[in-house]
Amino acid sequence: MLTKGVTLRGLEVFEALARTGSVAQAAEATGLSQPAVSQQLRNLETALGVDLVDHGKRPMRLTPAGRSYLSRTEAALGELRLAQSELTVMDLSHLTTLSIGLIDDFDNDLTPRLATMLANSLTQCRFKLITAPSREISAAMRAQDLHIAVAASPGEPLEGVTEYPLVRDPFMVVAPRGMISDDMSVFDQLRDLPLLRYTDEQLICHQIEGYLSRQNLHFEHRFEIGSHLALMAMAGRRLGWAVTTPLGFMRAGRFHDQIEAFPLPDAPFARTISLFAGADWADTVPRDVAQMMRRLVQSQMIDPAVAQMPWLGDQFKVIAG
Repeated sequence: MLTKGVTLRGLEVFEALARTGSVAQAAEATGLSQPAVSQQLRNLETALGVDLVDHGKRPMRLTPAGRSYLSRTEAALGELRLAQSELTVMDLSHLTTLSIGLIDDFDNDLTPRLATMLANSLTQCRFKLITAPSREISAAMRAQDLHIAVAASPGEPLEGVTEYPLVRDPFMVVAPRGMISDDMSVFDQLRDLPLLRYTDEQLICHQIEGYLSRQNLHFEHRFEIGSHLALMAMAGRRLGWAVTTPLGFMRAGRFHDQIEAFPLPDAPFARTISLFAGADWADTVPRDVAQMMRRLVQSQMIDPAVAQMPWLGDQFKVIAG
């Protein structure tokens, strides 16, 4: 039984305040006025009998009790949001076949949940789901081997394919834990370690190399790693550092005690994760699946990432459809 005075709205406000450190931004995120946000926080702290934030600091910072309570709050709200997603899943019972390709960044958390939700709705359907890198997914869409695909956008239209942007996924630096201090340039501190690059076959490799070239940044070309988890493991073993995205970083949770993530200095940039569907599909299914994906990414990826790395702010976010 919940303590009297602990409300769902209060938990949502606390989560938003913890993520942003700002009453104004929490108000915008929750759709409340700033006085209402402050009141919700006071009500929650009164009900619990502890201070969750240090009210004397700006931006607001969590107290030790607040940090402990936040992890439970995020878990509870995440389950409630997932339950809502599952209840509002679309009716796909009219389909006879459906083939979907998903970027392998989603393998750990999102793909199993999505597969279960779709399978429950595909009562009379032959269903195929594959995971692969973005370039392979895009090639399969061009060849019309897939009905729907979720992958990194190549940045140019695919002929005969409609694109539904889903997520802004910003690039960031991942380094061995403890190597980077706040008072020096990130790249200058990493000069003694090689850059761990993705292999040339991967779209993300070309996006990162393009960024480095535009910034006139040059690093030793020693490692090309096709496995994202192997790349993160090597960074954790202090064999090098990498440029990746929050989706990639969160996928490597087993290595988080060995690595740290930092924003790209000076010129941040991001990739777009999109849903692709055949342009001749005169059906609401692609739009419905896109909305389901946005809800899942928000609860399974974005909320945990921003809680762990508040500096992401609204850089890692769902793109409204």
